[in-house]
Amino acid sequence: MKRTHLSAAIAVACYMSMGIALAQTANDQPQNTQSSTPASQQRVNPSSTSNTTTSNDTRRDVQQLSTVTVQGQSLSLGGGLMSVQTAPKAVSTITREAIQKASPGANFTQLIGSIPGVNAATDDVTGLANGHYSMRGYDSSDIGMTVNGAPITDTGSYSVYATEYGDSENLGDITVLQGIPDIDMPDSGASGGHIGWATIDPPHQGGVDFTQSFGNDDYRREFVRLNTGDLGPVRSWVSFSNNTANMWRGAGDLRVAKVDGKSVWTIDDNNSISASLQYSRQSNLEYDSLSKAQALEDGYFYNYNTTWTPLSNLSGAKLKAAATADENFYALHTNPYSSYMYSMDGEFKVSDSIHLSVIPYYWWGDGGGGGGGLAQESDSPINKYLYANVDLNGNGTVTNSSSKTFSGGTVYAYSAALTYRPGVLVKFNEDFGMNNSLEYGFWYERSRKSQAESYGLVDPNTGIPGDVWGNTSLLTYPTGGAVQKFYDEYTTTELKKGFVTDNWTPNDYWTFVGGVSYLYATRTGFSYDYPGATTQTFANFNNNWHKFLPMAGIKFQLDERNQFYLGSGKTFRVPSNTAAILDALAGVNNGAPEMSWNTDLGWRFYGDAVSASADLYHSNYFNKQEVGYNPVNNAEIYTTIPHMDMQGFNGEISWKFAQNFTVYSSYTYTQAKIRGDLDGGPYDSNNGKGPGIYPTDGKTMPDTPRNIGNLSLSYDNSRYWASLNARATSSLYGDYMNTETVGGFTTFNFSAGYRFDDWNSFLTKPYLKLNVGNLLDHHAFSYVSSAPVLSSSAVGKELNLYNSTAYYGLLQPRSYMLTFGVSFR
Repeated sequence: MKRTHLSAAIAVACYMSMGIALAQTANDQPQNTQSSTPASQQRVNPSSTSNTTTSNDTRRDVQQLSTVTVQGQSLSLGGGLMSVQTAPKAVSTITREAIQKASPGANFTQLIGSIPGVNAATDDVTGLANGHYSMRGYDSSDIGMTVNGAPITDTGSYSVYATEYGDSENLGDITVLQGIPDIDMPDSGASGGHIGWATIDPPHQGGVDFTQSFGNDDYRREFVRLNTGDLGPVRSWVSFSNNTANMWRGAGDLRVAKVDGKSVWTIDDNNSISASLQYSRQSNLEYDSLSKAQALEDGYFYNYNTTWTPLSNLSGAKLKAAATADENFYALHTNPYSSYMYSMDGEFKVSDSIHLSVIPYYWWGDGGGGGGGLAQESDSPINKYLYANVDLNGNGTVTNSSSKTFSGGTVYAYSAALTYRPGVLVKFNEDFGMNNSLEYGFWYERSRKSQAESYGLVDPNTGIPGDVWGNTSLLTYPTGGAVQKFYDEYTTTELKKGFVTDNWTPNDYWTFVGGVSYLYATRTGFSYDYPGATTQTFANFNNNWHKFLPMAGIKFQLDERNQFYLGSGKTFRVPSNTAAILDALAGVNNGAPEMSWNTDLGWRFYGDAVSASADLYHSNYFNKQEVGYNPVNNAEIYTTIPHMDMQGFNGEISWKFAQNFTVYSSYTYTQAKIRGDLDGGPYDSNNGKGPGIYPTDGKTMPDTPRNIGNLSLSYDNSRYWASLNARATSSLYGDYMNTETVGGFTTFNFSAGYRFDDWNSFLTKPYLKLNVGNLLDHHAFSYVSSAPVLSSSAVGKELNLYNSTAYYGLLQPRSYMLTFGVSFR
């Protein structure tokens, strides 16, 4: 390739990335995934595989990897549930082979459930109700996440809503780093590990891929993907899916539409640029998490209320009671959201020894969650919070509400967020002969996020909100016409990270890795409570945090089959924007960042029929952020658990005991202990109220099962396939004081498929697939949705401490899905 052309291509990628970042300031297919890299082109890229732990391998490493990979790939490890790994730390990858056999529409939380160290659950097997996951005792807000190398965790809360991202037909692989993220990852909240996935590269042949799925609860899904094939040096695909289902408990439905796309421009053998898009729009209702008492009293299939009590013929106490009960009406508990992620990946050979990777990205999201609220009628011109000169109960008049005679109705409380997130990741890989390679670069991001909870009008006769997206039909103040809001917040987050890693392989046996990154984070913004009301409060904040984050690893390659490793690294989580906001409003500063030291000691074996890995780990986890309460000013504040101690064992094994049969098993043992007591907030001795100090020392983290086991038996003869999977999870604590627990449970899932011969030269690769979830129709609490510090009222009374209720997600009963697919060429 001519040097001028290469320079132009690099300039285009860098210019686009800088343009994205600066615009914010100005406006203020199947593929072999990680293993097939030949020695002549050793750099993997994050838009083609999620496992980039080999991106800084030396040339000697690459030669060894090729040998080990050939050994491992011939085994089809675990039917795609296990992959060859070489990094000196815990890593697991789910490949395309397993993803293709999973249920249609499955999101990443469902696909990673068999990975050792992962505890994953979902409210709905359709993949349309997000999901819940944790790793080694770290909850999801402590885990970084990328797609095609670009970060997708929420910039404020670090949440990831799995339904937003990707159709399973487009997923190439998913990689989990259970404790130590790669040092070049664009993470500011990954104190407990990292998850990444990549979409498939476009095929060289054009055509259309189509699938149609049906299932119980009126599940329907259409997926279509257009592949352009090679158009000169560029090939692309774009896909659309429409997903709908009734909720399996309660009333309501789930509706999600997705558009994904990807293009690859192959400049030459050493240089390429790819671009990808993930867009989704969902108009969902929500599943209500239940307490143990609710499930016992209302039944396993209870959700939000399905009956609305009309308000127009009621008054006084009866009106208030009906309007309060109507707050729990299902149509008010919405989850509308729209988002897109656009990213690029430029991979360039600058010289014989230097490789450049440039990943600019832009993420946008708008939406939130709805619920019910109670407002009162008043013809006063005073801007009093949740009072309005509106007929809220539909009786034809505005009646002044008083403490003696209530007049008002139910309103739609909509908590929404709007996020703009541009950024760029740039890194260089430089070889120094066969045995040494250096990786260095930087990550920059500047995001803006506005959050508000506003109130909208509701039809008093039907309970249907005027606008579920909260753009129109709003409750306003009489003077000035401002929209009534509980809060209105704005945060700007600027992240700067530099990193360098050295990889040294002095011989065929030893690999030494060492590196350090420096992360500097700034959050600035403001917050109003009750903006526009007579009780309005205001606070602003300007906080910054910065840390050096070292890591090191050693691997000993005994032979082609056996490797041993030791890795350790320091991770860091910038306090959430909510922590900064609540502390600012409360006039305190408890924003100490979360920090972890994670260490892995492991062994891997790749044999002719059996492959296995075993990992012992230990984590020291400091300053875990929790919400506390200050009774003096009736405000929530952020507090911390000073120290947590996590340790355990992760293992997996694949046994190909016959030509077409494979057994896969993984096991997770986790001890997640709290060291020290939790300060729930100041105790008010004048009136005997306040959270006080909770004796949590030695307790186990809630939502952390001690034991998780997975077992899979699969058969595949290239024509038809079948798989039976079992998962056993031990009991869970529902609160930090360990006063409430729910029992363990075991589930079985079955899947099978048949691949037909091509029907003709136009209709190719037809197949049928059946997925059955929860085969034995088991009922169980599957995860802790909301864990209080203390659940037991008896213990709370004894210790004179506040207690509250634990809430849980529920395991969906038996489900069926049938999928037909075909390709048009």
